[in-house]
Amino acid sequence: MILVTGASGKVGSEAARLLGAEQQPTRALVRDASRAPLAGVETVTGDFDRPDTLDAAMRGVETVILVSPAVPAQEIAVIAGAVRQGVQHIVKITSKASADSPVERRRGQAQIEEYLLAAGVSYTLLRANAYMQNILALAPMIKQSGGFVMSAGDGQVGMIDARDVAATAVKVAVSPEAHVGRTYWLTGPDLITYDDVAKELSDALGRTVEYRRTTPAEHRAAMLQAGVPESVATSNAQAFGLIAEGDAAWLSGEVASVTGTAPRPLRTFIADHVAAFT
Repeated sequence: MILVTGASGKVGSEAARLLGAEQQPTRALVRDASRAPLAGVETVTGDFDRPDTLDAAMRGVETVILVSPAVPAQEIAVIAGAVRQGVQHIVKITSKASADSPVERRRGQAQIEEYLLAAGVSYTLLRANAYMQNILALAPMIKQSGGFVMSAGDGQVGMIDARDVAATAVKVAVSPEAHVGRTYWLTGPDLITYDDVAKELSDALGRTVEYRRTTPAEHRAAMLQAGVPESVATSNAQAFGLIAEGDAAWLSGEVASVTGTAPRPLRTFIADHVAAFT
């Protein structure tokens, strides 16, 4: 049995769908039962802040695909529950992690990974670059103003479709023995700038979409004004500032090496989601 946490999110829902399509015994953990990922997959409700619900969800589970917002206390609770219930392998979805990073999310990931490595359970880390799905958050601004504001400068990103992260997680979870202790760095096929994002959107929509550069401080202020929580706005602004400095300009071929299939390019992602921008 494979348990997928965060199964209503962009990676978790796709992982649950793929496992269901392969008829793998799968259990999807969601906080809200109304957001069950799909028919044919066993769904259980649980709360990262309630260890008793996590224990119940993991009974009889051999492998966990661990997807969450990377709140250390919550993911550590999942890992501790997995150890208690005898889970054999954890596939953790993560990103760049550093205990001394200025970005809170990265510090949190480092704390979680440190606990996982010390827990004694077999594991695989999937360290993903920025998700293409984050572009969807720009859709309201693009529809309203014909462009989007970003503080990433000319920085390049090895942007990846979350569906390819999910496909990699599924391959590992189905046959974890070959991936024990491995860390895979997952990217799309190309280094992308936000000028490239604007061009691909312009081509798909048949009208000009403008990339408007701003500073991280101005970007943070705009996100706060739009109602983004302060901690999220701060981390996002810091992350985009790092992108401008080249922090995300890395590529790998590890999606293809694990799954046997090349990751989706930006053009395919936008074609699949063009309705969100119209």
